[in-house]
Amino acid sequence: MMILRWSPASPFGRKVRIAISLLGFDTETRIEPADPTSASDTLRQQNPLGKIPVLIPEDGVAYYDSRVILDFLDERAGGGKIVPREPQRRLAALRLQALCDGLLDASILTVYETRWRAREHHEQKWLDHQAGKVTRALAALETDPPALDAASLPNAIFVLAEIGATTIRGSWPGSTPSPRGYRPSPRPSRAGSVE
Repeated sequence: MMILRWSPASPFGRKVRIAISLLGFDTETRIEPADPTSASDTLRQQNPLGKIPVLIPEDGVAYYDSRVILDFLDERAGGGKIVPREPQRRLAALRLQALCDGLLDASILTVYETRWRAREHHEQKWLDHQAGKVTRALAALETDPPALDAASLPNAIFVLAEIGATTIRGSWPGSTPSPRGYRPSPRPSRAGSVE
């Protein structure tokens, strides 16, 4: 049985959970919570970076970074299920994933700045820099949204899983509306930490 170390607050963990479900690995995967901020959590032995998600298949090798985990799961399912094999479609899917991952990275850096530092120590220039990344990424998705139908699942999974928090769009003054056809998932609880 595979083990997924994650937290519901992690959008990267949610991306992996969606892939596990779509690929039919729910019954083959044990979901275990992880606390990246706890020195006593075994997460740091499983991933030296102490980040989530981490997937540990039956052979005990720990895979980390949601992109690597998605590639592993896709291959385990026979390949080409989430990440297309055809070069042009594969590059389009990977490019979309990079855009969405970058959007989330900027959002998470903002959360950390505002959650872990006293208000009087917030660096507004840094917050503005991250907000610009989020605004530009959302604008790019609005300008050229991936189709959200079954035939386009390989591209759509990245947007659905990664932007799946209305908090991103709602947090940024001047941010654009959600891409056409996008339906946000319910906001996760704030329990736990993100990648």
